[in-house]
Amino acid sequence: MEENILTVEHLRKEYEGNVILDDVNLSVKRGEVVVIIGPSGCGKSTLLRCINALENIQSGTIRLQDEVIEAGAKNLAKIREKIGMVFQNYELFPHLTVIENILLAPVKVQKREKKEVREEAVKLLERVGLKDKAESYPRQLSGGQKQRVAIVRALCMNPEILLFDEVTAALDPEMVREVLDVMLELARQKRTMVIVTHEMQFAQAVADRVLFIDEGKIMEQGTPEELLQHPKTERTKQFLNIFHYEK
Repeated sequence: MEENILTVEHLRKEYEGNVILDDVNLSVKRGEVVVIIGPSGCGKSTLLRCINALENIQSGTIRLQDEVIEAGAKNLAKIREKIGMVFQNYELFPHLTVIENILLAPVKVQKREKKEVREEAVKLLERVGLKDKAESYPRQLSGGQKQRVAIVRALCMNPEILLFDEVTAALDPEMVREVLDVMLELARQKRTMVIVTHEMQFAQAVADRVLFIDEGKIMEQGTPEELLQHPKTERTKQFLNIFHYEK
């Protein structure tokens, strides 16, 4: 039986008296791709931020394998090295080149040999079609190229799990495909991923399991076929109908 790499139990997150996440329970197996969908403001991105201890939680437990993830923990920095997170707005340092952005954390945080990391980074850039951009600055790249660099930067830390927070939301439609293709390839490599997205066709193609969140609760989950094609709850059906147009 495959092991759970990530476990979230009875997670509750409040912000200024408002409940953002309410008794959320989630487990992710090694090599599994879990896609989270739901309306804006339902708690999807907050869940990812809680998993990476970027947000304090009011109650519940989050574990990466046997290690508890919590803000302020002494071993938090070491745990975060095992969690790759890719944000909507890239988070690249504008004064550093592409290769410098990628090398920064593996060399400074993980204390790895610069030559070894650089070789790995160049191979990854080549795989995402950006080897020729290694010495470019972020301002010289398109949005899709910046997002692919952000993915390579996360991969270069050799994380146990990858978190993607609506990484195509800020992109022009033409650039969306080039980023999603990279993520599809990662899924084929059996990378463990939790993906927040509004791209339903992509969710259908990439996910092993889809979760629908609304008002801070997991309302329904299942395979892409089960949840996206045959949703059980009325709220899930109502949400998915937004993506269907009839003449």
